[in-house]
Amino acid sequence: MPQLRIALAQINPTVGDIAGNARLHVDWARKAVEAGAHVVVFPEMSLTGYPVEDLTLRKTFAEASRAAVDELAGRLDQAGCGDLLAYVGYLDLDHVGPRDAAAALHDGEVVGRQFKHHLPNYGVFDELRYFKPGQTLDVVRLHGLDIGMVICEDIWQDGGPVTALGKAGVDLVVAPNASPYERSKDDVRLPLVARRAAEAGAPLVYANLVGGQDDLVFDGDSIVVGADGELLARAPQFVEHLLVVDLDLPSGGHSAEGSFEGMEVRRRDLGREPVPAYEPVVTPISEPLSDEAEVWSALVVGLRDYVHKNGFHSVTFGFSGGIDSALTAALAADALGADSVYGVSMPSAYSSEHSRSDAAELARRIGCHFRTEPVEDMVRVYVDQLKLAGTGLAEENIQARVRGMLLMALSNLDGHLVLATGNKTELAVGYSTIYGDAVGGFAPIKDVFKTHVWELARWRNAEAEKRGETPPIPENSITKPPSAELRPGQLDTDSLPDYPLLDDILDDYVEGDRGYADLIAAGFEAETIDRVIRMVDRSEYKRRQYPIGTKITFKAFGRDRRLPITNGWREGAQRG
Repeated sequence: MPQLRIALAQINPTVGDIAGNARLHVDWARKAVEAGAHVVVFPEMSLTGYPVEDLTLRKTFAEASRAAVDELAGRLDQAGCGDLLAYVGYLDLDHVGPRDAAAALHDGEVVGRQFKHHLPNYGVFDELRYFKPGQTLDVVRLHGLDIGMVICEDIWQDGGPVTALGKAGVDLVVAPNASPYERSKDDVRLPLVARRAAEAGAPLVYANLVGGQDDLVFDGDSIVVGADGELLARAPQFVEHLLVVDLDLPSGGHSAEGSFEGMEVRRRDLGREPVPAYEPVVTPISEPLSDEAEVWSALVVGLRDYVHKNGFHSVTFGFSGGIDSALTAALAADALGADSVYGVSMPSAYSSEHSRSDAAELARRIGCHFRTEPVEDMVRVYVDQLKLAGTGLAEENIQARVRGMLLMALSNLDGHLVLATGNKTELAVGYSTIYGDAVGGFAPIKDVFKTHVWELARWRNAEAEKRGETPPIPENSITKPPSAELRPGQLDTDSLPDYPLLDDILDDYVEGDRGYADLIAAGFEAETIDRVIRMVDRSEYKRRQYPIGTKITFKAFGRDRRLPITNGWREGAQRG
């Protein structure tokens, strides 16, 4: 059977940097040629980055993107990659409107141009807002083999492009993707790709983006699946990588054109001469990461790319001695290096000695910069002038807001990006101080429930011990009862249910959109349900003003969950 060597270029572009991304394509195309590849597949919208959001609506940007594709074809030819068939994702603009597009480049020209057909409009996706769907499929014949293409969502929906290619006949399907990460997504992704390969009657090449873009992170995990559903190759997660795989493909000699499943199939012949026989490479199949390693990698990459792609070199945040700031510190050190982490201890009159010592111990273990800036005198000025002594919440929150102001001053002074260290549980129920501990430009653990914070901390320490390293997180930060320490003897459980119970309810109410009756049926007490959902509903305004952070769950606050702030609806016992 005819042979073909395919390269999947799992790259990390930057949204909007068309020139820089074009250079990235040339570099990785050269690597593909050096590896002996005949075809290289780049991810969806790899030339513009993804998602470009309202840049789509800017005519100058769309025109620059289309021009860059045409120019890239020539640049690849000049770089010695002209014989390579390169599939490149980009933003197109024609007389119909903006298009999520991919082009096939060969011998210095664009030999195929195809537009995404299925436009997702759920979760983090707003593609019906931006793009017009495509109705054509360009099949390219290379070395006697017919190669069809589908773009991302076109494999996630039944019918349309994949079915059309299967009926028209192809020997291989390539699928540029920009599929954002969420926990356990590969449990869905691999079986889906296997089903689509069977539907097309041909192997399917799934090339995915890697890297962080604002609150999204892409895990790569590019795969090649045979027509029989067998996994033939898999790239590692969360790193740029060139996955090279040799395929033996039956040449079907397909010729059908015209309308299939409402799609117009077009063909272009680039050559019928098969590749001379060669010794195939053995492609290792990368093992998927464990759940905790996968989440940790997502959080590290999301933080690293947000910092670096936005021109920052260092981060700062409060080292309170608690578990959230400790986990954030370990993440930041892994993402940026300890020398780029600047921890600040900001003790108040109510800060315990163990919190101060735990903060210092955290900095020692990580090896980062550390300073102590007491806030007691600054707090006293506000309390005395505004007569806040004994007022409860107003006095307590002054401490958090003074700390926030202090961190922002250091950010202005030294150019650090301030990180907010709150977790998803706190954000859900409003257990944070707006303009206080909620200040910052990025929130690395925003989508991590509190119970998961502890699990990640124990996992990260265990990984350090396996490598013979010092565990980064002090044991006392993990085991002690959590407290905001804004009043004497304060514990989180004074205001909140126990975290395991709270997270169970939040998982149903926030992640699952379950109502009051569903929560009762799940076995939760009515009083607790009423208390929790009241806190969640009343805190929407806080969440809107909280920094963005890496999405790791099915439904993160922000793009995934969009509720009105002014909202009279109340679940169950709250109505009336």
